[in-house]
Amino acid sequence: MSGVAVLVEQHRGIVPGSALEALRVANTLAADLGTHVEAVLLGDDALFEAHGDELTAVCTAHGASVVHCCRHELLADYGPDAWGMSLAAVAEHARPSAMVAAGTDRGAEAMAQLAARLDVPLVANCVRIEPGTPWTVSRLQWGGSLVEDVTLESPLPLLTVAQHAVAADASDPPDVHAAQATVSVLAPELGPAAERTLVRKRVDRTGGITLSTATVVVSGGRGVGSADGFARLEELAELLGGRVGCSRAVTNNGWRSHADQVGQTGTRIAPEIYIACGISGAIQHWVGAMGSKNVLAINIDPEANMVTKAGYAVIADLHEVVPAVCDEIRRRRDRRDESGESGPTST
Repeated sequence: MSGVAVLVEQHRGIVPGSALEALRVANTLAADLGTHVEAVLLGDDALFEAHGDELTAVCTAHGASVVHCCRHELLADYGPDAWGMSLAAVAEHARPSAMVAAGTDRGAEAMAQLAARLDVPLVANCVRIEPGTPWTVSRLQWGGSLVEDVTLESPLPLLTVAQHAVAADASDPPDVHAAQATVSVLAPELGPAAERTLVRKRVDRTGGITLSTATVVVSGGRGVGSADGFARLEELAELLGGRVGCSRAVTNNGWRSHADQVGQTGTRIAPEIYIACGISGAIQHWVGAMGSKNVLAINIDPEANMVTKAGYAVIADLHEVVPAVCDEIRRRRDRRDESGESGPTST
């Protein structure tokens, strides 16, 4: 039987956690179907010369027995048409039994391109997939506010995996001793249409942890009051080794960059703790934060959606609570340093 193909996104040679989640789902599907996993990598010659071996090793360690390397100058960065055409070339070449991708913005757009080119259905944001005749799938709808059960009948099932629906390596760590995967090099024919939408240039942001990888995220909403009001949130995030996020209302007011937005149209996060300050908790925001392990809401409104959804809540003015928390963290650290103790600050 043909394998389960999975798009493995990479960013300058680094495979994100979302791609590892997709690989894990592909492994589960392959086991159910009695077949194997075939990873798909997209890039130009420079990428594969610099990172090809390590990318193949990552795919191998996470269960892929075949790695298809699509190489073309137009794949140097992201382009929905170029990616869709390349995935169609893989489908024609490998004849997979199913194709899977992470439900990221790129994964969803590229798979939609593929579905349109092959004239087959795509089921997006899946949280449960069971092969059969027909396939049965549960997927997130309405911004994650409900789960819909659907059936899928298609000559080539196409699916994207809802982000954080599974843990990348929670119970199945990578097999560093796995046999090297077979590498298949493809040179897709990408015509002028592939150049319609391409990332041509990037501006590097400050290095360090990102919203999507941070273990602590401190976010502010309209209740912060102004751009200057985020100074205290920045202070708290720095003390906790985290990142600052925000709601859509904040970016609409021009207080923070869209890159800091948490939500359906922003970044989806899964920190150990999410501290939501002055955020009402509209469903679009909750979709981006629902993967958090713990949620602490600080809000003056006890009926706010974020308060009702949070595991912990402080009903008070964030402008009083956040500075007090910062002061307490510093006080405990100073006391620990004076006593010569080591380890994380107890809060």
